[in-house]
Amino acid sequence: MFRTGIALAAVLLTVWSQWLAPSGTGFADDWLRDRFIRLRASAAPEQRILVVDIDESSLAALPWPWPRARLATLIETLLANGARGVALDILQEKPADADGDARLAMLARHGPVVLAQLFDFANQPHPLRGGQLVGGMPAAAGAVPATGYLANHAGLAQSAYAGNIGVAPDHDGTLRWVPMYASFEGKQYPTLARALFDCCAGGPAAELPTGALRVPYSRAWSAYSGLKAADVLEQNFTPDQVAGKLVLIGSSALSIGDRLSTPLGASTAGLLVHAAVLDNLLARQAGHAPAPWPGKWMALLFCLSVVQLISYTLPRRSAATNVALLGASAALWLVLAYVVVPHDDQFSTAGPLLSNLFLLAVAVPFHWQLTQHKSRQLLHTLRQYVAKEVVDELLRSDLQDPLSPKQRQVTTLIADMEGYTTQVESLPVEEAAKLTTDFLDCLTRPVLDMHGTLDKYTGDGLVAFWGAPLPIADHADLALDAAQLILMEVARMSARRVADGKLPLRVRIGIESGLAMAGDYGTAFRSIYTAVGDSVNTASRLEQAAREFPHDVIIGEGTVRSATRHRFLHLGERRLRGKEKPVQLYTLEPVA
Repeated sequence: MFRTGIALAAVLLTVWSQWLAPSGTGFADDWLRDRFIRLRASAAPEQRILVVDIDESSLAALPWPWPRARLATLIETLLANGARGVALDILQEKPADADGDARLAMLARHGPVVLAQLFDFANQPHPLRGGQLVGGMPAAAGAVPATGYLANHAGLAQSAYAGNIGVAPDHDGTLRWVPMYASFEGKQYPTLARALFDCCAGGPAAELPTGALRVPYSRAWSAYSGLKAADVLEQNFTPDQVAGKLVLIGSSALSIGDRLSTPLGASTAGLLVHAAVLDNLLARQAGHAPAPWPGKWMALLFCLSVVQLISYTLPRRSAATNVALLGASAALWLVLAYVVVPHDDQFSTAGPLLSNLFLLAVAVPFHWQLTQHKSRQLLHTLRQYVAKEVVDELLRSDLQDPLSPKQRQVTTLIADMEGYTTQVESLPVEEAAKLTTDFLDCLTRPVLDMHGTLDKYTGDGLVAFWGAPLPIADHADLALDAAQLILMEVARMSARRVADGKLPLRVRIGIESGLAMAGDYGTAFRSIYTAVGDSVNTASRLEQAAREFPHDVIIGEGTVRSATRHRFLHLGERRLRGKEKPVQLYTLEPVA
């Protein structure tokens, strides 16, 4: 139940981040999306937009403030050289030189010229009011409410087009959204880039946003072709740099102060933000804007996949492996989110990462504790007679009550020392004990090396089996491999004894495969993990029969049928004690 609760909580975190998180809580999301924007920003030149910058060098040659006549000359020069339209990112709240104001008014009224007006979106104690607003249509749904404005002086009130240059940065001061329309006192007013687009872009109609637009910042600032305002005034440019382009006039100079923090930089000229918005509008018109994708649903589907995967691996793999899987899934999500970001400006890029972090902080430690508890229980029963690799696999298997008796296909190996009484009867107790211990070592190491389960010691021998507690497909071959290793170990030990003038050793081994009930048997006072069944009994009879053959290993029919990697020598048939019918006997074929 607790596992299910953890999985559900992880999914709900993603759901909350995508659909329910309050506005302003997405700091991690904004930070991540900003990094993606920087990585994606293209340096490919934008040929449809021209930025005319009143930069520091222009101000050094022609100090600010400029007379209106100079601004009018700048606009006239651009239009005379084929500019499709000009937008002025400079507010002119007060009248100035009369001739210049008159020329600007004529250009704005009759030419493809967009003037600026500024809407304020902050709740000020004393709302801004200045100048005379231009244009305005009945407000529609989606327009961003403004609380105040600054407009141009009344002499420019007959302008055909005007665009808003006011913006509302996010809580961290970074400008990510631009209101495509600002609503004020029942009317809506377009942003500067939208007004220039409507005025002068031409071409087919495009489906454009009406509310706040997340600025895609799809190009690096260097991608926008630009001219210095002083160079334009001095005619220091070629006509093809201007012809057919939509022109934005503004200033990057720190002394004028139109600087903003954006995902592409901490101090960006506001003029370039308008260029980025205009670039997006032109891409939409041309059908080049990225197709919309359901980013929120993709995030939820990804989270569900991770939760399902981790729910499967947590009880079956180590904590380190699960941490690595969560890390890999987080990296995979970053790649996927990077791809999705241009297609959906609303989904939370950090939501699935929050779920991953929750799984890392809660689910992994919880399952680690469960694993430790299970390990202590299993090790208490198994550590004395099961190979370490088998215990590790058993801990990863997530089997319910893995030690309870179950019917398995097993191969049983029973081995003991021939003539044990003769070997030890004349030895001191210490030497007899050492002989017994060394001999059992020769039997035990191969069993555990071949991942067998040590059932019990029988004084001078042992009983082992393969195929339980975990099923093993090649249980017969592993038992035969262990038998061959036992023969080599005992032969080396025997050779050392003979060299010391002692009696040689011989091991007798019986092996048989078949069904058996393997499990933890016993009482509340004592229990043991063992296997019982006809094949186990047969292996015992085969071990006893080995004394009547010159061969050390006697193998039953079940093992011969089950083995795939060994060759056998048929020894004929014999009736074993307790068996009604004769059985076929085999031994391992000698290695050439």
